[in-house]
Amino acid sequence: MKEQEMCGMIADIKKGTLSRRSFIQRMAAVGIAAPIASQILIWNDIAMADATLQYKPTKAGGGGPLKILLWQAPTLLNPHFASGVKDRVASRVFYEPLAGWDKEGNLVPQLAAEVPTRANGGLSEDGRTVTWKLKPGVKWHDGKPFTAADVVFTWEYAKDPATAAYSAGTYANIKVEKIDDLTVKVVFPEPTPFWADPFVGGFGMIIPKHRFFDYKGAKSQEAPDNLKPIGTGPYKLVEFRPGDIITAERNTDYHVKNQPYFDTLEVKGGGDAVSAARAVLQTGEFDYAWNLQVEDEVLKRMETGGRGKITAVPSGGIEFIILNTTDPWTEVDGERSSAKTKHPTLSDPKVREAINLLIDRDSIQKFIYGRGGTATASFVNEPQQFKSTKLKYEFNIDKANKILDEAGWKKGSDGIREKDGKKLKYLFQTSINAPRQKIQAIIKQAAQRAGIDLELKSVTGSVFFSSDVANPDTYAKFYADMEMYTETQPQPDPERFLSQLTSSEIATKENKWQGRNVSRWSDPAADEAYKAAQKELQPAKRAALLIKVYEIFCEANVIVPILSRTNVAAALNNLSHDPSGWDVDTWNLAGWYRS
Repeated sequence: MKEQEMCGMIADIKKGTLSRRSFIQRMAAVGIAAPIASQILIWNDIAMADATLQYKPTKAGGGGPLKILLWQAPTLLNPHFASGVKDRVASRVFYEPLAGWDKEGNLVPQLAAEVPTRANGGLSEDGRTVTWKLKPGVKWHDGKPFTAADVVFTWEYAKDPATAAYSAGTYANIKVEKIDDLTVKVVFPEPTPFWADPFVGGFGMIIPKHRFFDYKGAKSQEAPDNLKPIGTGPYKLVEFRPGDIITAERNTDYHVKNQPYFDTLEVKGGGDAVSAARAVLQTGEFDYAWNLQVEDEVLKRMETGGRGKITAVPSGGIEFIILNTTDPWTEVDGERSSAKTKHPTLSDPKVREAINLLIDRDSIQKFIYGRGGTATASFVNEPQQFKSTKLKYEFNIDKANKILDEAGWKKGSDGIREKDGKKLKYLFQTSINAPRQKIQAIIKQAAQRAGIDLELKSVTGSVFFSSDVANPDTYAKFYADMEMYTETQPQPDPERFLSQLTSSEIATKENKWQGRNVSRWSDPAADEAYKAAQKELQPAKRAALLIKVYEIFCEANVIVPILSRTNVAAALNNLSHDPSGWDVDTWNLAGWYRS
């Protein structure tokens, strides 16, 4: 679409001759998805649409208990240490950002009084500053007032390297200024096309200065509130047993009129995705179950019981494999999988290329995931304008064998390939989950036919996705040769998501393995493209730069995409909830009610 044509459509919206919805539909037709179309409208002073869930209750409370299943049990409730999505989902019960994302990619104010635009003075002409007006009268759960000082402190806390915050990448290169008690200004070093990152969505939750001030920097892990949150959210903590259960009660002083509807909340962890689905769809014991990574045929059978329904909304989630180019078995300076080391065999690009050919993505989609995912070779798939058209996938065991033969990897008497005394034997780890174990088995079988031996390891989800620095089995420590999991894209723009492919985000002992680059692999060209994209205001050029970042990793077969994931959950038929593939499931928990 030509820029002149887009400008004409924007002018028609302002005149009232074209609807906002029609604009978004036309943009979608040329590959610009709704979330990005919505951002274009904001930049041109056209207000966001109303939230996608209409709230009908006429008073707060009276809804009884709400029971949610997070079968990967939360282990902490500090959103800035939440390397696993489960911990961000749980933290959002208590903490809130300035704004969240609905399923259409609309920004919805939460602790902000309004979404910044150029018309209201929130967005500067040069793209370097964003001014947020805060909602007045908001209180922390202990009765203290929420002010701009808390927003500024959250920035100071998260950007401090000694804090080792998982969200550090969002806050490290900006400045945040307090204008007055209800106004803050975010200053970017360069013109910034995607400004709705700091203090927005899953990485944007604000923490109270008066509770965390004594625990910033090196003392961050010692804060009692890491497990006992005092937030602004719709529910107040009653009890938290890490790895088990959260109980909470309605915040009677919540800042949104007539919300929340439910009187109490239980967030139960543990079990598995199948039992979580069954507890909603068949028995009705729980109201909602998150992240149902279950074979679609199993879910369809459960739905016939009539108690609940599956919701599957588009998201930027990706199920993928990392091939470890560092050495997970050699310790250097007290650290395994150190970026200072080289993997004895996976550092060979031909071996990685062969492994990529041994993944039968089409069968994984057809027989396992169904509504839950689509086979892909692209690391970013939504919004469509950021999806690579160059990356392709292929399942070809014969081709893999030929590549390994030509690279000098010969099969020994045991059928396993080796060269220079090194065998192609790998530990392949993931979390405990039936679809993932089936994927492991499918890949292991194909690998055997190519002379590669895979030892399969599965780790309890609450352990695998834990932020515990003493835990050797976390995905971030990556003490294996290969690992598989889903990474969620926390916004409808992939810039923040792709920071995990930059050298500054490499996970190390020094940053307590909170760096987002779990692969430890880096490329100067990817770093350069990422930095250029951060200040490129022309949408098409920026998209091309971001695509280049992950194409470098995918073409090197360090990152091996398998499926573009949808956000699949189960809810009782009478539960009105607000799913979003661009934010955590609990992003608008205050607005849930029973019809």
